[in-house]
Amino acid sequence: MNWAETIVESLKKWNTSLIAYVPDISIHQVTSLIDNDPYFHLVSATREEEAIGIAAGAYAVGRNAAVFMQSSGFGNSINAIASMCIPYRMPIPMFINLRGGPGEFNIAQVPMGRSTRPILDLLGLVHFTLDDDYKMDKIVDGAMKLCYANRQPVAICLTQLLHGGKLA
Repeated sequence: MNWAETIVESLKKWNTSLIAYVPDISIHQVTSLIDNDPYFHLVSATREEEAIGIAAGAYAVGRNAAVFMQSSGFGNSINAIASMCIPYRMPIPMFINLRGGPGEFNIAQVPMGRSTRPILDLLGLVHFTLDDDYKMDKIVDGAMKLCYANRQPVAICLTQLLHGGKLA
């Protein structure tokens, strides 16, 4: 099972059927699997804070939702996470494509890629970084369990070493 299939399996296991995302080629492998599976409802957002709002609305009506975004867009979503998801204890798994690491070709992606995990720390949010698929099933499953048990957002950062990244 590859990394994308592992994520899809875990989302299903944790009854997370609404997926809000900002389209990105690096996560296309997983979002295309989600889009082709009738279990899921995939919602494309124009901005990351919109995706967070969609997931928060789903949670408010009793539906589990996850968000897929890029680290540069994570910066756009900080206010929505800090002012809504954290204080109202909304368990939203966030899958963040972490840019700016080994093999990055776009220098504009580096600052936010480096800042994403420290910002998550400052917000007090648990996060995990996946560089390869070793024990990925246990890490993603454990992150989902923690997210729902703690009723707080949790970030799963996906690096270029895991999914191959973008080509220049």
